[in-house]
Amino acid sequence: MTIATPFLAAAADAELEDWGPLAEATDHEMLTSGTTLWSGEGDAEAGVWQCTPGPSRWKLETNEFVHILSGRMTVTPDGGEARDIGPGDTAVFPLGWAGTWQIHETIRKLYVIF
Repeated sequence: MTIATPFLAAAADAELEDWGPLAEATDHEMLTSGTTLWSGEGDAEAGVWQCTPGPSRWKLETNEFVHILSGRMTVTPDGGEARDIGPGDTAVFPLGWAGTWQIHETIRKLYVIF
């Protein structure tokens, strides 16, 4: 049995599909785009996601690993300290994480939802 290996060359410059407005936006419309490299059981998924600047509020129902390719944002967990993250930074947002993402520059990230 052969299992395919999803592959995307040059993720930082890859062509992305329009994914529409960000439902979590809290002020003005924020536009998203992306590509899914792999989908597994349940909500498991990996890919590239991009979003235009603005504020958003999140309450995660999954775990998410992210690696920032470009752009910059400030992440503030409820009751916690703000942290700026940008190109080359990696973060894990565990199931139940709640807080805000203030995207300052269009952000592009690799993500794995598990």
